[in-house]
Order: sequence, then structure tokens, then C-alpha cells
Amino acid sequence: MEGFGVHTSMWTMSWDRPGCEKAVAKAASYGMDFLEIALLDPPSVDAEHSRKTLEAHHMRSVCSLGLPQEVWASHNPDGAVDFLKIALDKCAAMGCEALSGVVYGGIGERSGKPPTQQELDNVADALTRAAAYARTHGLLFGIEPVNRYETHLINTGWQAVDMIERIGADNMFVHLDTYHMNIEEKGIGQGVIDAREHLKYIHLSESDRGTPGAGTIGWDEIFAALRAIDFKGGLAMESFIDMPPEMAFGLSVWRPVASGEAEVMENGLPFLRNKARQYGLI
Repeated sequence: MEGFGVHTSMWTMSWDRPGCEKAVAKAASYGMDFLEIALLDPPSVDAEHSRKTLEAHHMRSVCSLGLPQEVWASHNPDGAVDFLKIALDKCAAMGCEALSGVVYGGIGERSGKPPTQQELDNVADALTRAAAYARTHGLLFGIEPVNRYETHLINTGWQAVDMIERIGADNMFVHLDTYHMNIEEKGIGQGVIDAREHLKYIHLSESDRGTPGAGTIGWDEIFAALRAIDFKGGLAMESFIDMPPEMAFGLSVWRPVASGEAEVMENGLPFLRNKARQYGLI
């Protein structure tokens, strides 16, 4: 999971044959090292087609997801494990390197109260079993903290570290996101410092989830912190310009945050690559 990648939300949120072919070809045309696949409906994925398409473009990949409400790990750990096993099977069949994201719950899961011990116990139980299953496939398994408006369970780098160290699985890692860090961390680089021993992946996302460099994210602080910990993991640009209604609702994206692919890929991508070069990360 090293190098510079892009989330499939740039081109599609449906990982069907047309979505796969478009996203892989586009990512390759921009010289990306890897593609992050939004695996929202794992059972429907044609893994063989995806693997052949990725291989044809020499494109590495990781997958990410959030759990459907009926299998949120906080109240249905067995259901969460069953869902994650299907997703992990698909990841392995596609030749992906990892599964990450909000694997512990749903995007928009909020109880209105702090997480209970029972909820956290259920999450730990589900993630322990899922991480063990991921290991049988040789897959890494990540946790992405997200902001308080999207979950009440894990919001910060240190909370993700606490969960991983509680579980003790050596194939688990922290997956940070600059958009969420900008809301939740004491300083935007603090999440990087807190998660340094487990950090292997980071979403590079602007303050409005649009074009990187056109918002208020403290990019120099982020890249300096990554340099300080000698970060060697995946740098994934994540910008949302084509949201289906169910995802837009969970993410609270109510308006266009960028004019389209050209704005993000021709302005935001060079901005991030230049920052990464400036700080010696690529």
C-alpha cells in the first residue's frame, strides 16, 4: 500500500463492470500507483472481471466500505463478520492488498450518546474475527476514524490505535483521513503522531471534500507530520463529485463540491503530488 492513489468516487460509486472499466482506465491515465475501490455491495462484484481489468492496466488496489445498518458491528457483530467475510473474499479474488474504511460500523451511525462498553466490546469482537479471516487471505485490515457527525464510535487516531492494540492483530492498521482529522484532532497533524506506529494509509481530502488545495486543510502540517514519522504507506486522494443519494445522505454532501473531474485531477492532484515531493514522501 505504498505510493499515490485515488478513490473511485472520482468516477463511480458503483463497482459494476462499466464502473470498474472506467475508473481503472482513468486512474491509469493519470499515472496513479493504486486505486481505492468503494466496495459498497460486495456480493454483486464480478471479482474475476475486476482482477483482469486491474491487471491489464498494471493497477494495484485496496478496497474500502462502511457497513449497512442491519449489520452494524455495535449491535450485530455476527452479521458484521458475515458481511466482512464476503467483502474480504471479493478483495482477495480481485487481487487487492487490503480492506479498510468504516469496517466497524456505518456512515451515519449515531446513537446520540457516547459509545457504551457493550458497543465497543461488540465492535472489538467483530473486528477480531474479521482480521483473523483477512489474515487467511494475506490481506491487511484497516480502521478509518470518521467525524462525530458520521459515527459516535471511533473519531480520532488515538481511538483507532486503542481498538487495534486491544485486538492485537498484526495485520490491522490505522487509516486516517484529513477531512475527519480537521474536525476531530487537537491539531490536524496530531492524528498522524498518535497513530504513527500503526498508520499505513491516509485519505488526502479537502475541508469541503472537493479540490485539494482549494480549502482550509493545513497541508503543510499534514505532510510535515507524515515526514516526521517516516511514513511509507498509501497516499489516497479522496474527493467526492458523483455521489449516489444514499452516500450523499450519510456524508451530508448537499451541493457540488467541485465542478468535475478536470478541476480535481488537473488542479488538486498536482497540488498534492507537489506537496508529497516537497516533503520527500514520493
